Order: sequence, then structure tokens, then C-alpha cells
Amino acid sequence: MKSEHTDDNASWPYPIKQDSRDPGPLNVHRNANQPAYVGIPTFMSLPICLTPEDLRAGDVDVAVLGAPVDTSTGHRGAAFGPRALRADERYLFNNTSDLVNASTRIKPFDELTVVDYGDAAVDLWSIENTERTIGQVVSEVLDVGAVPIVMGGDHSVMVPNVRALVEKYGADKLAVVHFDAHPDCHEEIYGHTKTHATTIWRLVNELGVPGHNIVQAGIRTPGSPDNQLFHWMRKAGIHTHFMAEIERLGLPAVVDKVIAEASDGAEVVYVSLDIDVVDPAYAPGTGTPEPGGLSGREILTAFRRLCHELPVVGMDVVEVAPHLDPGYHTALLARRVILESISGLAMRKAGISTRDYRHPVVSGEIPFAMPARRS
Repeated sequence: MKSEHTDDNASWPYPIKQDSRDPGPLNVHRNANQPAYVGIPTFMSLPICLTPEDLRAGDVDVAVLGAPVDTSTGHRGAAFGPRALRADERYLFNNTSDLVNASTRIKPFDELTVVDYGDAAVDLWSIENTERTIGQVVSEVLDVGAVPIVMGGDHSVMVPNVRALVEKYGADKLAVVHFDAHPDCHEEIYGHTKTHATTIWRLVNELGVPGHNIVQAGIRTPGSPDNQLFHWMRKAGIHTHFMAEIERLGLPAVVDKVIAEASDGAEVVYVSLDIDVVDPAYAPGTGTPEPGGLSGREILTAFRRLCHELPVVGMDVVEVAPHLDPGYHTALLARRVILESISGLAMRKAGISTRDYRHPVVSGEIPFAMPARRS
């Protein structure tokens, strides 16, 4: 069967004419219960969708998609993040119907229909063109009522993702939760305004997201913010929780504050994870590592909570640069963050209302061993 460009003379991007088929999710794997390294890599070996019609026909709840761009960053390599997150599971069988969340005992893929929606088109020479196509693909997911989970790519992808949400919900109704080692609040970097370090400034000044609707956690770099930027962040009303606060209170207490602040006035929430918020001992594969960060276990729990306890309508996981981590730890952790986040969305759909929920037997609240029967 042959696929062709729809128009050889069309301007970029050049869409491919899809072969005729009934719309719906397409499973590209021949066999179930195969190791994760068998078959064409899709996220968690999930079926793929290529068009909005596929999403509608599949009644999709969550669409995982790639934004493989690192044009707007200094240390390249994050463009290979989506490919690594699709292919990096080392041992788990990706039969999603068998997967159970270890902490909550929920089966996320029984509660939610999740698909891989492929990658947005990337213009290697233009961040402007690439932002446009990323936003278009995210809008397609939103238009069918599904939650887009975007695998970056560098952190600039947050801008087109949030733009699509602002167009759907309105800037005043959207909160943005941003876990990062860096504040990303610069107006420009060496004269460039569209970079991975200017995202929050752009959300406020280009997209009109109110500063008090933005919540940050994990900031710890010695390079930023300087006094001027520190003052701008405070004046804008941004809720910033530095690592010093996490050290003082502990992450669970700070996550409590993050959830309360994101819920104050906003109706929907977008959550963003720059993997460098995690200590490089756990996630060395990123272009801007900063010692003294969160542990892998902490970030998994935090994002499960965010997606469970907040009305999350979009998410990204960015700045995974797999070539910087020959041990595969970073991509494996980022992939598991997405799985925990999907579990949180499933818990919310299932009606679990307990905050910071863990299954009582798994958590030891109820003894694991059943009482012995007396004769």
C-alpha cells in the first residue's frame, strides 16, 4: 500500500495522505504479552491514532504525543526524548490491561482509554513553525475531549501546549503547575525570546495567563533568578516554591500548597515536568542538570497526586536528553512519571476522593497478612 504527500507543492508541513481505513485506534503489534523491546515502539505499546477521527472513534481519554524539538535550547539532545520514552522500558511486559499501580492498586488502563498520537511535525529551522504544528496537534486532542500528554523536546513546547488550552478554556480559568530546577522566567536569553528559559514570561506576557495562576516547585539553580527577576516573579504574583522550602517542610507539605494554589480560582490545570527538577543522581540525562533535587520516588508520588487531586486537562514531560544517560535511568523515570500521572487521572475518574491516597493494605495501614484462622 502506498502513502503519498497530499500536495507536492504545499507549504510546510507536508502531510501524508493516509491509506483508506475505518477510523479508530490502530494496534501495530502482532502479539500480546511480549517483552517491551518487541515490536514497533509506541508508548507502552499502546495503539496509535493519526487523525482526530481516530480519536473520536476510539472514545479516547488520554493521548500521549511527541514534540521532538530542541531548537530553542543550548545543549541539544532533548529532541530524541519522545523516541526514548517510547522505547526505553527495560523489562516490563507492555500488556497494559495487566498493569496495576503499585501504590494504589488501580488498573489505569481499565479506567481510561489511552493511545499514542504520534509526533507533531518539526521544522528543524524554525521554532515558530514548530510551535504552530505542536499547538495544532494538541488542539486536536483537546477538541475531542481527551487529555494531551506531551513528551518533549525542550521546555519551549509548553508555550504552544498552553496556548491551545488558553484558546479552549480562557487564560483566567487555567492554572499552570511547573516543576523545574529553573524558573524559566527570563524575557530573553542573549537576545532570543523564544527559548526553553523564557516560557513562564511568555505565558504571562504573550498568552495572558495571570501570574497568580502559575505555581512553581523545585527551583534551585545558582544562575537564576537574579534580584531583578526575583522581584518580577514576586510582583507578578507567581507562587514559587524553592528547594529551600521543600527542604524545610518536606515535599508532601509543599505539594499540598501547590494543589491549594492551583485550585484557587482556576477551573482547569496544566502540569509541566522538566526532568531536571529531579536530582541528576536519578536523572542525569538532561541538558541542564542541577545537583540537590528531588528523588525519583518523590517525583512519581507528586505527579500521581497532581493528576488525581487537580482537574488536569494537559501535561508535558520535557528536557529528557537520552544521549547524556547511557544507563537509561532518565528516560525510564520520565516514562514512569507519565504512567503514574495516568494512574492519577484514572483515580480521579474512578471517584477516589481521599487526598494523597494509597491502598490501605499496600501502605501498611491494614496488615498485609490475613489473620490466621483458628481451628
